[in-house]
This record gives sequence, C-alpha cells and structure tokens, in this order.
Amino acid sequence: MKKLKGCLYSASESNTKLPDLGPDLIMSEILPRLPAKCVGRAKKVCKEWLSCISSKEFVMMHCRHMCKGSRQKILSIGQESCFISSTTVDLVDEKTMITLPFHVCPSDVWILSSLNGLLYVCLRNTFEMLIWNPLIRSCINISDSKSYGFFKIYSDAVGLYIDSSNDYRVLHIKRGRFTVDVMAYSRRTSHWKRIPFLQKRHYHTNGYVWSGGTFCEDGLYFTVFQFWLAGDIVIIRFDVNTETFSEIGFPYVGSGETCQGNLVNMNNKLHVFVSHGFIDMAVDLWRYEGEHCLVLNYTC
Repeated sequence: MKKLKGCLYSASESNTKLPDLGPDLIMSEILPRLPAKCVGRAKKVCKEWLSCISSKEFVMMHCRHMCKGSRQKILSIGQESCFISSTTVDLVDEKTMITLPFHVCPSDVWILSSLNGLLYVCLRNTFEMLIWNPLIRSCINISDSKSYGFFKIYSDAVGLYIDSSNDYRVLHIKRGRFTVDVMAYSRRTSHWKRIPFLQKRHYHTNGYVWSGGTFCEDGLYFTVFQFWLAGDIVIIRFDVNTETFSEIGFPYVGSGETCQGNLVNMNNKLHVFVSHGFIDMAVDLWRYEGEHCLVLNYTC
C-alpha cells in the first residue's frame, strides 16, 4: 500500500508504472480504500482512473470503506472552535483542530444537509449557502447576486443529491407568498436552474413544515406535515433523473393519531422511523419498496 501511495504522488509528474496488480484489483479493492486526499490525486494518474473515480459506483464503494473502523470521523462545531475526531474508542480523545474556510464564528455555521462527506452549510450572519468538504479543506460559495443560494430559516428546505451524470447538485426549495420556487445548483457548471413544482398544492404556507432532503437511489425525499393537523403528513419525492416531483403516501398509523417521521437511507433503501401516540408513544421502522412501504419492526 505504501508503494502504491508513493506512485500516486509521482505518477502524474513522471511515467512511473504501478506494480502489476491488475486493473480490476486496483479499481475495486485498492483505490476505494485510500483516504480522500489520495483519491483526489489519483484522478490525475490517467483518464481511466479519472473515469472510474468520478463514477457513482466508486463513490458508494469509497464511502462504505470510509465508514469502517477508525476511518469514521466526527465533525464537532462549538462556540469558538471546530475539530475532527475519530469514532474509534482508543482514539476518541485525538482531535484535529481545523480552521473554517469562511470568516464567521463556528457557532454561526448551520449544517443543512450532507452527502458522501460533503456538507451543505448556511452562515447564520449572512444566510449565504456553501458546499464544504472539511476533510480536504475545500469550500464553494454558491450564493450569487440574484438572491439564489440564500437560506431563509423556517420556510426553505434543501437537499444534496447526485444526478445520472454523476454531478453533485443542491436542490433549494423556497416558499413564498402563494408559491413554491425550486432551484437546482450544479457543482460541475456552477449555475442555478429553475425546476417546476407540483401543480395546485398548498405546501407553500407556513402551516406546513418541511424536513431536509434525504437522497436514496434516484430520489431526493422530504417529509411535509401540517403543523396544526395531526396525521396530515406526506412524503415528497424529487426524481433526480427526470427532475419531477411526486407525492408518496406516508405509513398509516391510525386515523387522527399524532405522528412524526424521520427519513434515513440504509443500504440505499429509503426507511422511515415513525413515532406516533401521545402518552404511550411508539416508534416503528418502515422500509419503502417503490411507492409501497413495509413495516419492519416495533422499536419501542
């Protein structure tokens, strides 16, 4: 592994050849296990490596390996400092202080969404939105003079996703007076694009509460519930390939019963934890197969 890493540093500047490990072994077993910085340098080795590393399949493999053992990291943002630490028990006290790439106090950073190590954050003092990778110290400010990329607390909703061309995108749902305005930002082109929302739906009012987006398979999912009406909750799905919205039924837990739902991606399948009841609260775990859901187990 050390020999391979040495090659990654120098291969782009010379004609150094890798040991005869076989391309399939390198692509499927070695590259996905390298740290993020080494993977970034590996893109410069050749066009074949660049194509492989840029694919959605490679990103998923790399994330799975990064989620194992000591490679799992925790980002902690306090009032005055920001640091990264390991989740491994014997390394839990080892912390790496990092400097924020934007000129605000750590307490003014609000994390809105995350995907594959990327964080989508809002600066509380200016409401600007940025894409930030704290591991490689990379940051992009996606706000512009046309008021795109500014987050409004209590009314906006956002989510990160990857489209069919492996482009990282941000979906920004802005609710105004009688309207739902949807914009999508492309990390590849650095441009915003308007996307039509559902027709004749009243999700723009302040009576509805939107969750952040959860990316799973080819969809970005939001829970939307009416604050004053128990049980009135729906899941909004944004198809990242066709760029269209649809409504998906929320798991049925009983007529008029108060419930809440938290979406999560597990093994690239959409799941939802549903808490319901008032005095005797219960939590169920459901899994979606297409637009149909199946209860998995009773949690508490």
